[in-house]
Amino acid sequence: MNNNETYIKHCLDLAVKGLGQVAPNPMVGCVIVCEGEIIGEGYHEQYGQAHAEVNAINSVINKELLKKATLYVNLEPCSHLGKTPPCADLIIEHKIPYVVIGSIDTNSLVSGKGIEKLAKAGIDVKIGVLENDCKKLNKRFFTYHEKNRPYIILKWAQTADGFIDAKRNEENTSKPIQISNSDSKKLLHLWRSQEQAIMIGTNTALLDNPQLTVREVKGKNPLRITVDKWLRIPKQFNLFDKSTPTLIFTSVNENSQNNLEFIKIDFENAIIPQVLDELYKRNIQSLIIEGGENILNSFIDAGLWDSARVFISEKTFGKGINAPVMKQQPVIKENISGDKLLFYVREF
Repeated sequence: MNNNETYIKHCLDLAVKGLGQVAPNPMVGCVIVCEGEIIGEGYHEQYGQAHAEVNAINSVINKELLKKATLYVNLEPCSHLGKTPPCADLIIEHKIPYVVIGSIDTNSLVSGKGIEKLAKAGIDVKIGVLENDCKKLNKRFFTYHEKNRPYIILKWAQTADGFIDAKRNEENTSKPIQISNSDSKKLLHLWRSQEQAIMIGTNTALLDNPQLTVREVKGKNPLRITVDKWLRIPKQFNLFDKSTPTLIFTSVNENSQNNLEFIKIDFENAIIPQVLDELYKRNIQSLIIEGGENILNSFIDAGLWDSARVFISEKTFGKGINAPVMKQQPVIKENISGDKLLFYVREF
């Protein structure tokens, strides 16, 4: 690994600290080096607050050193006025002569404009250092801007003999069986805190009455989403408690309330594209699908998923609701206190 790669790797290590805090902005880290020494660093810590380049420049004690320094950043500096001023302008203002960038920002508001502005100011710009790693870190951001939909994560837990649930119905509902262990459940809640939205189907809502929050960890609750064509979910259920923003896609006209919004869609047409289009309009860049057999298989059959995370416990049911079947091999296998955890990834 050469020096450029070493410092961009350090940018990525900084950037990931913003996971779950900066969306819908990308995760960005920045390192400033002068004569082989890091003189400043920073990362984008919170949506609406200073970007990584600003924090890194502000951390430099002797600003005169910036005039002979190299600034490293994993994503192209912004060139437009958003929640904060353009980072490209700040770099130019401080006369930083060299900038090394991991990947171009494919957001149409930036997309090469930041690089162009830096180059026109006479700054020596190098692009594409550890580009694949940089894109992988911000897969949610790139998926949103390049595919016009959120990054979609499928999640389920299944028994050792391949079932995700016992056979239950609304009339004879037994308490849902916790398939995965407590450590797996805590990890799931951590994942929820890192993504912008979570979705279940009507059946899961009716049978399990889930909260879909991050009770096991500290963090922000995701936007809760379900599809309920005829509004069959009882109003006293957790999804209607208004504790956190919730969207209900339905065919029925219903007045929205604080933290509870009803969105009417056309059930004569494909449902998933309508849901994803609405989330795209709302700048939702990541979505966990945590439903049952029907909704999971619907996303799989439509080819609308980017990664899947599957817990396999040591429990067996003997019979029940079959788990979805993945046609590819997992890219990562882990052990979570006895549960197997399999990660699947689709090529971007």
